[in-house]
Amino acid sequence: MADVRARPVRGTQLLVEHISDVFRRPSLLGIELAWRWLFGIPFLFVCWQQIQRLLTVYPLDTSGFDAVSLQDPWASSLQIANVISYYQPHVLAVMQWLLPAAALAWVVLSGLGRNWLLVRLSGQDAPSAVGKVPFRPLTMMALQAGWLILLGLTYWGWFRSMQWAAATHILVGAEPDLVGYFVWAIFLSLGFFTAFALLSWPFSIAAFVALLEHRSVFSALGQSLRLGKQFTGKLAEVNLVMGIVKLALLVLTMVFSSAPVPFVEEVGPGALHVAMAVSLIVYCIANDFFQAVRLKAFLEFWMVYRCANAN
Repeated sequence: MADVRARPVRGTQLLVEHISDVFRRPSLLGIELAWRWLFGIPFLFVCWQQIQRLLTVYPLDTSGFDAVSLQDPWASSLQIANVISYYQPHVLAVMQWLLPAAALAWVVLSGLGRNWLLVRLSGQDAPSAVGKVPFRPLTMMALQAGWLILLGLTYWGWFRSMQWAAATHILVGAEPDLVGYFVWAIFLSLGFFTAFALLSWPFSIAAFVALLEHRSVFSALGQSLRLGKQFTGKLAEVNLVMGIVKLALLVLTMVFSSAPVPFVEEVGPGALHVAMAVSLIVYCIANDFFQAVRLKAFLEFWMVYRCANAN
């Protein structure tokens, strides 16, 4: 990092070096995979069980799903809305206990896993006490909980705004204003996405500030808004590139998962399911890998721009 301290660099100039470093240390990817999959697999299993239970008690044919018309899109949308209304109270009853339990599990596991990953990331790069990440899982859990609450509020606001758009542009007994509805839907979706990206940024940075500068949660959140233009610019640049990488991974996953479609008559539908499953697993692994790379880049730039001011 001596060269980095000596001259200005772009946030992405050392990205290949960070990728190589994380690749040479598979334990970093293992930690990220462990806490994410330790939460995700049981959560998906419980969701699957609850879906099967609901369909056993309330079969699809009792909801009118079998009568959905594929020839008339407008009629089918109303029929699907009726199916959703039929299952809505039962799904909400499950969500009342499942979502709080899942949120608590995610906060605990993500706080422990992400903190341990940062400890391992800083172990080789910071031979001195300054720059080493301490193990403070409660601080990480508090920040992860704040991020999750913000995510929940964003989804709630988006859902309510979609309800408003539908109520004002799709009226019973009148010609639906689909153009106006979709204009508002696109505008509001982009607005909520942008708002979440801006508001969640301090929670992402506050973890480094809290752990590396030994601050409290609220002090770290406040300091994350006053990091300076140069340092914040480097972090934003890396974050933008990682976002583009994730989009590229998503596109590649869609391409590879649909690759057997032209040959489905020869290989059978089972091959398509296998391709989709393998593509999804590879995407999850690659996504976690680049998440570790992102944290590595953030840590390196903290050592360049903030290490001298720590403590």
